[in-house]
Amino acid sequence: MASLLDNIIWNSLTGAQAKFAAGTGGARRYARGFSPIVGFADARHPDFAALAPYCEAGEHFYCSGWDGPAPAGWRIEADATMCLMVRARETARGSSTDEARDAVRLGPQHASQALELAELTRPGPFGLRTIELGDYFGYLERGRLVAMAGERMQAGSFREISGVCTHPDFQGRGLARRLMSRLLALQQARGETSFLHVMSANAGARRLYASMGFSNYLEPVVRVIAPIA
Repeated sequence: MASLLDNIIWNSLTGAQAKFAAGTGGARRYARGFSPIVGFADARHPDFAALAPYCEAGEHFYCSGWDGPAPAGWRIEADATMCLMVRARETARGSSTDEARDAVRLGPQHASQALELAELTRPGPFGLRTIELGDYFGYLERGRLVAMAGERMQAGSFREISGVCTHPDFQGRGLARRLMSRLLALQQARGETSFLHVMSANAGARRLYASMGFSNYLEPVVRVIAPIA
């Protein structure tokens, strides 16, 4: 049976998060300032011609679900695979909203620090306004953001955990896991099903997420593409 997860980017950009999207016809992108991600009504046959008017030279976008040569006017800058992992509802039972109560809820005043941390640790596509897409929590050390996790895509009852990262100087303390646990508890309380994306090659992160109840749902191609000037 088809699921919203089968084309989660498109279903997010045309559903609950349409207000954060730009595009027309069968192509959408997150608006400038948000995560540089594009989606298509037919992910296997993306309509780049419809997307082009909403993109500028110098921008770089993540997209998934298609392979083959680069379309006219575009170049492929990276090509890999990623896992879309989903957490079973029965696994979520017993999660506590008391997890990471000492974490700070991130707001506009933290946006530049969140972007800086994401650019350093590269948890995935991130923009200055990404933290507006959902709840984001972090740990600060003397006013400096050192770990964060939050929510990005949303379609129906599916809610993504994203932006999970820790500054290299503060790794090994379990900060990211605690932040994720708080988000999972919040999503459970809202009746949502949690999912996330992780690069297939990131074995360590995959093991962590599996230990938290996530299992593989899809393993699509993911590419970074850019319009040719």
